[in-house]
Amino acid sequence: MDRKILLNEQDIPKQWYNIAADLPTPMLPPLGPDGNPVSPDMLAPVFPMNLIEQEVSTERWIDIPEEVLDILYRWRPAPLRRAVYLERFLDTPAKIYYKDESTSPAGSHKPNTSVPQAWYNKQFGIERLTTETGAGQWGSALSFACSLIGLECKVFMVRISFDQKPFRKLMMQVWGGNCVASPSEETNAGRKILEEMPDTPGSLGIAISEAIEQAVTDPSGKTRYSLGSVLNHVMLHQTIIGLEAKAQLKSVGIDKPDVIIGCAGGGSNFAGLAFPFTQDKINGAEIEIIPCEPTACPTLTRAPFAYDFGDTACTTPLMAMYTLGHAFVPPPIHAGGLRYHGMSPLVCQCVVEGLHNPRAIDQVECYEAALTWARTEGTICAPETSHAVACAIQEAKKAKEEGKEKTILFNYSGHGLMDLKGYEAYLTGKLAPYYLPDEELAKTEECLKDYPPAEMRKTGKW
Repeated sequence: MDRKILLNEQDIPKQWYNIAADLPTPMLPPLGPDGNPVSPDMLAPVFPMNLIEQEVSTERWIDIPEEVLDILYRWRPAPLRRAVYLERFLDTPAKIYYKDESTSPAGSHKPNTSVPQAWYNKQFGIERLTTETGAGQWGSALSFACSLIGLECKVFMVRISFDQKPFRKLMMQVWGGNCVASPSEETNAGRKILEEMPDTPGSLGIAISEAIEQAVTDPSGKTRYSLGSVLNHVMLHQTIIGLEAKAQLKSVGIDKPDVIIGCAGGGSNFAGLAFPFTQDKINGAEIEIIPCEPTACPTLTRAPFAYDFGDTACTTPLMAMYTLGHAFVPPPIHAGGLRYHGMSPLVCQCVVEGLHNPRAIDQVECYEAALTWARTEGTICAPETSHAVACAIQEAKKAKEEGKEKTILFNYSGHGLMDLKGYEAYLTGKLAPYYLPDEELAKTEECLKDYPPAEMRKTGKW
């Protein structure tokens, strides 16, 4: 039985897969303040044009530059592992495989896009990147990439995670990143929020506003903004995960898994694994594809599909997505990377189409699953990853109840060695179940009432 399935370095994917080429119904376009579609040049103050070209591309395959591959070789191809010991514990007929993205230098899947983003910015003549981070995974990854490629890096970290996860901040500093708690006094957006809500735990929406403001107000024009999830080019870069996993499964005689699982906050690690298999589903394969999210921030499972801003200060284009509203400030759950009000428009369109079937899981069940995982497989997963682990356990138990042999594949998107405060809260009984109250969803409707409606266009095939 193969517990570790490895690819040779020469077999690393040389191209990224762009699902925009294969969507049965194309996404709705992003809109500007005037309600008209955004043109690529309108994004130029925020992103370099070479990344904007990827953002709007409908080419199916996009070459990975050799210089980017040279950096990715530090940890890629990443192992595909079989969770043999969890299978035995659950006494399930299912085979459980997981793509181990915790092996990157930053400990998560995030460098798969931070490296190409930093490289493309450097090629465009940019000298400084600004960004936001929730749990600190993305801030760490971008600091790592900038240190190798030679860029300055400024990170606005959501305040609750800044307080809960001090070692993430230290990781950024080791790689030369400058990390501040958001909201901060450094931007107009941050000062406004602090004046209105001085005790706010912060949100990714607020941190995005601050990072974009610093990028577009740099008089030198040498600063751009970098995002670790949500946008099309980020999903693109992450597909190296699923492309590797496909090759690894085939090497042990598995043409397709029955179930694909990933945790979903903005969508990047989920999409990275799922999109290459979604292409197979579009072409007729029977695969259940499940993005998992917290019940505390149920974007895909309870929020409306609508046009909304990606940030609190309304500086991004309006995007058609499932959203809890840009003014939403999620509760301070420990899965900081899943506390985003919106979701990748590409993932959202797949959900609208019926290609993906989202699921929300409470944080207590997730930590129970994380402990089961640690006490069987041995590793300590990130709180975000625990949602995928919990879903995989649910599906393995379902396979046992049905008496079916299934192949389950999930993305182990990062380790939790910097997130032990959350484990402490669970182990000491301080972590309670949390389901977003209906009255909070009522605020969502109020937040979105003045924006253009987003039509849920789909073929009805799935």
